[in-house]
Amino acid sequence: MLSSIKSYAKDFTHLIFPHHCEGCGTDVLNDDDLLCAKCLHELPATNYFSSANNPVEKIFYGRCNIVSAAAAFYFTKNSLLQHLLIQLKYKSNKEVGYFLGRLMGLQMQQSNKFNCIDALVPLPLNPKKESKRGYNQAALICEGITEILQIPILYNAVERVVFTETQTKQDRIHRWQNMENVFAIQNLASIQNKHILLVDDVVTTGATLEACANAILQNTNTKLSIATVAYTI
Repeated sequence: MLSSIKSYAKDFTHLIFPHHCEGCGTDVLNDDDLLCAKCLHELPATNYFSSANNPVEKIFYGRCNIVSAAAAFYFTKNSLLQHLLIQLKYKSNKEVGYFLGRLMGLQMQQSNKFNCIDALVPLPLNPKKESKRGYNQAALICEGITEILQIPILYNAVERVVFTETQTKQDRIHRWQNMENVFAIQNLASIQNKHILLVDDVVTTGATLEACANAILQNTNTKLSIATVAYTI
């Protein structure tokens, strides 16, 4: 009897407050899911979390001394993944960040390359940009990851001390030049002698992640890996 009442209540709530797939709009999905099974299957997984010498790792060869690097999905224009990232970064849809983070956590859970991480560090936003947006999307992704892996998040270990304009339309050289001395360590003790996973939403040239990574790696005995939701192809 009680289970029937709960079922009726759930159906009534779904009728009044329908929950739709962010991809195709269907309401045939669990309340806790952002995508239906069909759309989830269509996300272009890279399998990089289990692949040595993958293209994301190769971005950083000779640029910073990382242990591993990976991205969960391929990014292409006008794709479902682009829609999700727009929702996350510009439409205040925080649930997308948690959801994508959980997907990353599940991929990392199946990989031996990322099973010795001590703490997560979200790539910092400049305080002005974070205040305007209301949150750091990388921090939301970290919170999704830690739901799966139970790894602590170091929110204030690194700070972005220089404001930079968006780099989406700049070439590789200008991106690197713009990132000089942008990041500074704020809590040295929190990252020393640990294996840190630096997390962001998208990796393209890797200039921003490289700058932050090298700021972290200036500290003795700190190991670093990098993980992003998407890799631009």
